[in-house]
Amino acid sequence: MADRIFRRSAGHERKALSTSCYNFGMQSQRLPTLEDVARVAGVSRATVSRVVNGIRNVDPQLHELVWSAVEQTGYVPNRLARSLVTRRTGTVALVVSDSETHDDDPFMSRFFADPYFGRVVGGLMSVLRPAGVQLALQMVGADGHKRLVGDLRNGQADGAVVLSLPARDPLPGLLADARIPAVLIGRPADPVPISYVDLANETGAALAADRLAARGCQRLGMISGPADVPASQDRITGFRRATARHGHAWVPLVNGNFTRESGEQAMRLLLAEQPRLDGVFVANDLMALGALLVLRDAGKRVPEDVAVVGFDDSSAALAARPALTTVRHPLEDMAAEAAKLLLARIDDPAARISSVIYEPTLIARQSA
Repeated sequence: MADRIFRRSAGHERKALSTSCYNFGMQSQRLPTLEDVARVAGVSRATVSRVVNGIRNVDPQLHELVWSAVEQTGYVPNRLARSLVTRRTGTVALVVSDSETHDDDPFMSRFFADPYFGRVVGGLMSVLRPAGVQLALQMVGADGHKRLVGDLRNGQADGAVVLSLPARDPLPGLLADARIPAVLIGRPADPVPISYVDLANETGAALAADRLAARGCQRLGMISGPADVPASQDRITGFRRATARHGHAWVPLVNGNFTRESGEQAMRLLLAEQPRLDGVFVANDLMALGALLVLRDAGKRVPEDVAVVGFDDSSAALAARPALTTVRHPLEDMAAEAAKLLLARIDDPAARISSVIYEPTLIARQSA
């Protein structure tokens, strides 16, 4: 019965929508109010208030109807008034924590150039936007951790999703001690009572080793990320264990730092150490782009002379020539899950600390 009433009233509201908007447009140029939105949407003022204040137990159909009316009327929620009522800002921070300070900032250019970060933002917004929550970007260097925690405690954002870049980052522990709602993308290097979303990196590296073994590669090498970063450690461990199972007691390894330039430098070092190299695993796609350039300059054909497997399945893998065989890192899904965990923790600070681990897959293309 209630469902029939809602469908009937929704049809009536669609008819009333254009009429109400037309009448509203004919009024004086006063600012639209909650009452105007409620009249256009055909719902109560209380329902409109719950939707615009980000209260998440509202029927999705009503939610869509109210936001359509907000758009039609041009209503702009008063964020200050809303925060006074809900004690929330309606904003969460994406915190990129690094070991260095970037005031003059070469790192900012890396943030916008690296497809990794764009995929994280896309995944977060797929959850935050429908919930009416804004995303604020915070770059934090070595000297900014305590200031950031102070800002969050003072209510500049309701919580944080953290990308922790250094191997030994104090920020996760500081956030946990301050009881600030936070979720990490990637496990913390040290045990900390904080929720996180991660990838089974060892499994992904093993997939790369199996692919190279299936091609019959006998002289292997690896280009890893920084050796003290948890994701790099896991990929090194996974690759070495898998290659050992395929009969390779030792595999030369050179560390990069997840940039294309470091991939170029590492590939040169690998070729100098192992000139007859015929298979290489590169721990992210950007470094693999650099490695492919060096192999081409050295007259090595890919995959005929050297097979190359990357990691991430980012836009860089498709831009590579030949297109890069790579391990799929479902960053968009992981970031979306991090956003869900964070919103749940903001709603219930006593919720259990949790982890979600995603499984990688191999994406076969032309490079291996």
